[in-house]
Amino acid sequence: MKKYILIIFALTTLAFDTQKEDAFDTGEYFKFRIHYGIVNAGYATLEVKDATINNKKVYHSVGKGYTTGMSKFFFKVEDLYESYFDKETGKPYRYVRKIDEGGYTKNQEGFFNQGENRVLVKDYKRKSEKTIIVTEEVQDIVSAFYYLRNHPNIDKLKSGEAITIDMFFDDEITKFKLKYVGRQDITTKFGTVSTMVFKPLVQTGRVFKEKESLTLWITDDVNKVPIRIKADLAVGSLKADLDEYKGLKSPLKAKK
Repeated sequence: MKKYILIIFALTTLAFDTQKEDAFDTGEYFKFRIHYGIVNAGYATLEVKDATINNKKVYHSVGKGYTTGMSKFFFKVEDLYESYFDKETGKPYRYVRKIDEGGYTKNQEGFFNQGENRVLVKDYKRKSEKTIIVTEEVQDIVSAFYYLRNHPNIDKLKSGEAITIDMFFDDEITKFKLKYVGRQDITTKFGTVSTMVFKPLVQTGRVFKEKESLTLWITDDVNKVPIRIKADLAVGSLKADLDEYKGLKSPLKAKK
């Protein structure tokens, strides 16, 4: 169950939309209920706000993850992820990562210099900082969620095809590969929802059983909301369902 909140944030980067119209706006809010097996383990939330960086209006996304009930006595999680990114290009300017996962802690901020393709990482726990060279189209783990919701290729994908993006995480660039599976209607607390299904390719080993151990369902509408996530772990299974939402740019389409 270790670091399962991080998995939720990583998986939400699989939501997409076309470039014709932004899939989100200020005020959007998601809350996910996380289950580890039959146990209600915790929640994860994502919210879009407005902010200003260098006299420029930007989006400010705040993601939080935390355990609840008996779960926090066995493995306490309190995670905070933030991203400040451009309203037009989606490129990140700054990110915050402040986490406590069963005693494993990090407290970092990253400042992107888009003109020079660099990011200054300040580690407040270690009282250090360093500059890292990045690619031109790099995203942080939270900004990628919103950037990909406006991705132009989603409607062009065929079953078995994949999209790869550059994601900056843990002081390095990761190639995040997303495989499109097809469409499926699923039953949710909001009704029957038409979805697009993806399988991110992950590394096998201590956490995941196989490369395709993760499955993500996103709403097949203009919002492209991640509505369900399932992971087959090396020990047990993880499931996250959208539990609450508000501020969607367009109404969620569901059949009662």
